[in-house]
Amino acid sequence: MEEAQSRIQSDKPQLVLIGEKRICLVKRQNQFFAVQDRCTHNGESLSKGMVNYLGEVICPWHNYRFSLQNGRECSSRSADLITYPVKVESNGLFIGIF
Repeated sequence: MEEAQSRIQSDKPQLVLIGEKRICLVKRQNQFFAVQDRCTHNGESLSKGMVNYLGEVICPWHNYRFSLQNGRECSSRSADLITYPVKVESNGLFIGIF
């Protein structure tokens, strides 16, 4: 777990590939969040975006903002993101996919 804490920068989206799934992983205030990597508006990779001070991941194409907590598109202009539970244990970081 210490490796994940040190390798993942705070508020910088990271692309995680699990099989065919593309997941955007973010460490924010020592918590981990995982959402689908594909923006629901135009399909751009959210891991290429940024995280704002409100804890929203922002799409780099058209600035659509999605809550890391629940995946909601903040202005209700697009569909919400799929969120994935993240479990932190002493032997690693686990993302629940379904």
